[in-house]
Amino acid sequence: MKIYILDNGIKLFYQYREGTITSFCIGFKAGALEEEGYHIGTAHVVEHMLFKGTSKRSEKEINSEMDKIFGFNNAMTNYPYVIYYGSVNSMDFVDAFDIYSDIILNPTFPRDGFQEEMKVIKEELRDWKEDLSQSCEDNLFANAFRHRRIKDLIIGTEENLEKITLEEVKRFYQEHYFPGNCVITIVTSLDGDYIYNVVNQIFGNWKREARPLTKIQYEKNNMGTFVDFADMEGAKIQYIYPIDQLSRRELIALKYINVLFGEGTSSILYDEIRTERALAYEVFSNIKYERGIELFSINISTSKKKIEEAMKAVEFCIYKLKNYNWMEKENIENIKKRLILKEGLAFERSIEYCKRITVDQLMFDDYGYILESYNNFNISHEDISKTINKVFVNPTIQILCADEGEK
Repeated sequence: MKIYILDNGIKLFYQYREGTITSFCIGFKAGALEEEGYHIGTAHVVEHMLFKGTSKRSEKEINSEMDKIFGFNNAMTNYPYVIYYGSVNSMDFVDAFDIYSDIILNPTFPRDGFQEEMKVIKEELRDWKEDLSQSCEDNLFANAFRHRRIKDLIIGTEENLEKITLEEVKRFYQEHYFPGNCVITIVTSLDGDYIYNVVNQIFGNWKREARPLTKIQYEKNNMGTFVDFADMEGAKIQYIYPIDQLSRRELIALKYINVLFGEGTSSILYDEIRTERALAYEVFSNIKYERGIELFSINISTSKKKIEEAMKAVEFCIYKLKNYNWMEKENIENIKKRLILKEGLAFERSIEYCKRITVDQLMFDDYGYILESYNNFNISHEDISKTINKVFVNPTIQILCADEGEK
């Protein structure tokens, strides 16, 4: 990894990789967490509006050129960040990077385009709500927290979307899209100095005043079980445990724990709840370590008649986890190998590697926050036991099911 810092503060990460494909990701600390003083959903609207036209290209020209050049491209707004990314043939890198830099540096925010895009976003919100797993999580966050930004959807609500103005969108862009708030990652076989010169030529003269980030507000979750109803068959159950108090060592220990507890078909959750008891057709756990989210989650898809039994099974799985023999060093070493292998397989795709480097640098000011931690920390059974006891207490539990017929 080679790191360049442009004179205006933009951080450029360059990784050489043999092949004919170049991937890149441009990111900003300009996600939904930064919407203090704005209507909820503004950050996401800005992401959409950047593609509506620039001083050099119309929306149709942007779409046409992207289709001709990119094998894959997208943009995403999360709570802590927004990223713009894609993969192209290396011979087309300069043209591709010029398109993305144009939409970021020279958006025109046309009023007619704004009205069109707000209709699109409202349709996106309707699709979002039809995703039952997503709805369960959205309800869970809303019930678990009163003040944290994650209690409301990234995309916003219909009420808030009606209130967002074009002037508000422009102001958010001006205040949060600036050089010192930007990270660019490029994975390619092209020469590093050549890449730097291309990026510097396009972004090097960009000047905009820096603004401080919003201070993240954490709070204790509302522990307990919440039930909501939806037009569905079956039921969704989700648990969350806050992990914002974990140290970096403890977070890595939790990664080890999660492999055993809820990843894969040999995990404690899967083996007990699906294989042995046939209580669910989907069961897993995962770690949401992103800045401003920081939660450990257990997810179950079952029938409404099996909700109570499935929840008892989860408690038994946690009991088994706490009593697992972590003393044997071989167990920990095998999990470490699995973690490194999974990360390696995921990042064989250069675009995924670009995204991870960019977002970890944005969130933690450390591009190797997770990637390098498996080798930097020698996790012990004491670390794991301490982390289990610290995490698995006082969850918030959300049940989403078909109707009120089952108590």
